[in-house]
Formats: sequence, C-alpha cells, structure tokens
Amino acid sequence: MFDANGFPHPTLISANSVELEVFEAGKESAGNPIVLCHGWPAHAFCWRYQLPALAAAGYHVIVPNQRGYGNSARPTDVAAYDLTHLTGDLVALLDHFGYDDAVFIGHDWGANVVWGMALLHPNRVSKLIALALPYQERGDTPWVELIEGFVGPDNYIVHFNRHPGVADAILDQNRQQFLRNLYRKNEQPQAPAPGMVMINLAEAEAATGQPLMTDAEFSVIDAAFEASGFAGSINWYRNLDRNWHLLADVDPIVPHPALMIYGDRDTIPKSPNLSAFVPNVEVVSLDTGHWIQEEKPEETTKTILDWLKQASKINGVGVS
Repeated sequence: MFDANGFPHPTLISANSVELEVFEAGKESAGNPIVLCHGWPAHAFCWRYQLPALAAAGYHVIVPNQRGYGNSARPTDVAAYDLTHLTGDLVALLDHFGYDDAVFIGHDWGANVVWGMALLHPNRVSKLIALALPYQERGDTPWVELIEGFVGPDNYIVHFNRHPGVADAILDQNRQQFLRNLYRKNEQPQAPAPGMVMINLAEAEAATGQPLMTDAEFSVIDAAFEASGFAGSINWYRNLDRNWHLLADVDPIVPHPALMIYGDRDTIPKSPNLSAFVPNVEVVSLDTGHWIQEEKPEETTKTILDWLKQASKINGVGVS
C-alpha cells in the first residue's frame, strides 16, 4: 500500500505500448495540464511538495514514473530507453488524457526528457521548466566520447556505457547504502575521490552532509528500487550517443517560454550559452545542491508558480 504524507495512489496507464505508473492531483482542473518528470535515480515521489501546490493553483498535475522506474514497464532492450521512446511515452500520456499540449517540468534526467519533448514534439509543449540540467548542445562529438575526453573513463556516465552491467549489479547489491549516501543535502565541497563516483557511494559506509528525507520518505524510494533494480534507469544513460544521432536533423532551437532553475551548490555546471538555444528562457538560481525541489521545496514551488503566472499572463491566459 502506497502511503507517504498523503501522496496520491497511482494508476497504471497503457501508453506507447508500455504501462506507466501515474500519480495525479487536481483532476477537477482538467484542461490545464502540467506534467512532472523525475530524474535519476528517483521516483514520481520527488515531486511530493510541488504536486499539491500546483493542484491548488488550478492545474491537472500528472506525475509518471517513467519507464524503468517504480511499477512502470521495464523493457530489457537498452534501445527502448532512447529519447524517442521516453518522449513518446509522454506524448502518449497527453493523448490518453485528451490534451493537445501541456506545461512540462523536469528535474535532472527528467529535464533532459523535457528538453527532448520541446525538440521532438514542439507542438505538444506549451511551456517548460527545467531543474538542475540545462539544455545540452548537441555539438560535433557524440556525448559519451565528449564526456570521456573532458573527464576521463572513470566518469559514471562513461562507465555506464563502457562497462554495461557492472554498476547495475553493485548498486543492486548495495541499494540502501547507495540511496542513503546519494540522497544528502548540505554537503561540504570536496575533491572527487579516485574511481567511479556512483560505485564509491554504493560502497561507502559513511555518508556526508544531512539526510534529504525522513525515514518514511526514504522507504518509498528504497522499496521502489528494491522492486525495479537499477538496470532500466541506467539504460537511459546508455542511449546518450543514440540520442545524439537521433537529434542530428532536428532544429536545435527551443522557442518555448522556459524557466531554468539551478542549484548554486549543484555539481552540474550552468550553461554559458543557454539563451542562444533557448531564447525565451528566464534563469533562477537557488541556494541548494542537486535535489532542488526537495531541498528547498517552498522556494522552488514559489519560483515555479510565480513564473507560470507571469508566463500565462504574457500569453493572455489567466491562471488562478
């Protein structure tokens, strides 16, 4: 039985030839949809603070566990997790609910999928908000090769691709320790240790910083990954170069109204040229690490709602 601080119970929805576990709020506001997309290794539950506030503001809030996560489908084929499939799932969700378009909000890998929605399905996106991960310029070099050239073979994204199955097994074997060590806040900056950071976290007996979640909240994430394992979610990373090829002939400009929310203490770098690719973007930085909407829930929610209200007024649509 799913129960954590009143988070809604899910529905399994058939979409894009898979089943997705979807949480909803604000059904009475049908016609004003907003879709929240989690990152890695997360769960729809990461939006627990924003979901009720957005519903109260008059939105039909749709929060899927994306493929590979929770009780959503977990295909075994690595290519089933490329950007075509991930954005196709979201398009199919819109079709299921009868929506032409929606506001999309994504954190981390979810932000990458939301940027992908704007590129591959621009007519299905009205506005977008990205947390942590800015737009990624395609460039001339496939992304895994590019990352390896900059930071070397021990980078976790490179490792996921060059050593398939290795990290998956280690994270599965050390699930609770890995998740407890990863979901921290107020960590002091320190030089990275040798080796692959995610494996280091899985094997480290002592955590830094403070826990991000209460024990009850953590149990939701822990139970989800106990059931799913990590392979499906890691397969998202194993499609980075496939995604690079898929975007070869796609217009790289995102013209939609967009909000980019950074965490000032996040290790993900800010984009130096975001407005060149996203000309209608507003940028906000909050005093957080990577888990922006969970570390500073009130500030994040206010930032989102204020921007949505302003953007809606500019577009001539009033939102209560």
